[in-house]
Amino acid sequence: MPLDVRLLPMGESAWLVETGDLDSALALEAALRPLVETGDGVWGEVDDLVPAARTVLVIARPTTDLAALAAAIRTAATTTDPTTPPAGTHVVEVPVRYDGPDLDAVATHTGLTPAKVVEAHTGTPWRVAFGGFAPGFAYLVGGDSRLVVPRHADPRTRVPAGAVGLAGEFSGIYPRESPGGWQLLGSTDLVLWDAERDPPALLTPGTTVRFTEVHR
Repeated sequence: MPLDVRLLPMGESAWLVETGDLDSALALEAALRPLVETGDGVWGEVDDLVPAARTVLVIARPTTDLAALAAAIRTAATTTDPTTPPAGTHVVEVPVRYDGPDLDAVATHTGLTPAKVVEAHTGTPWRVAFGGFAPGFAYLVGGDSRLVVPRHADPRTRVPAGAVGLAGEFSGIYPRESPGGWQLLGSTDLVLWDAERDPPALLTPGTTVRFTEVHR
């Protein structure tokens, strides 16, 4: 079934493409990405794609024919299947010490034991849907459906860098110390954001993430 999309102009050289849900937004971004990389026709004028929970921002150059770009986006949407998850571009393994302050609470909420929570978190590969919140923060989707848990009603004022958490259908890793309301399962020593690295973010949209348990 083709995607039902709504296009909203953003400034003078971009379209914000609204979709129905997260799966549709991710499927559309995955369909547009190779068109932008190939650069044929009006796609050669697109500088970036920015996926979010229900939208894809298509950023073009100031000289772009936006009407032609809109038509190209709609054409791509008609052949996009939101029921087929995009394939991951590459895999990043994230070693985690599962000693977080909310592990027991997550176990209680889900009806699992703490060990089974860890098994569920590590047992299914996750996928980076989009970035946000802070440089290097990635919203991960596609994990075990038993791990859907609410955010804290009262967020912590300080969450350490490297904290691994859950919120709703997402998992994520805090790239730096900051306030936050996610349920914290553990921590990792990986550096999520490094301005000297290319790209600076370790976890970019489309990346497959595999969590592994470590005890040190």
